[in-house]
Amino acid sequence: MTDEALLQAVRLAQAGDWQAAHEIAQAEPGADAAWVHAWLHRVEGDEANAGYWYRRAGRSPGQGSVVEEGQAIARALGGR
Repeated sequence: MTDEALLQAVRLAQAGDWQAAHEIAQAEPGADAAWVHAWLHRVEGDEANAGYWYRRAGRSPGQGSVVEEGQAIARALGGR
């Protein structure tokens, strides 16, 4: 269920519903949820909070555009 929920969070954020996406990311456990959560805070422009969540995810902060990172997250989650 987690991958599906996180994919839904990414899709919601891509459609402009950041709040709903954030609620999903907050409710899900694990490193992938932390990655989505980090990306959402990057989308929001809150780099400090994003940095915290990237560390929780065990990932380096996103590089490039937030659009590209969102697509990469969706590919990673959808490819399992």
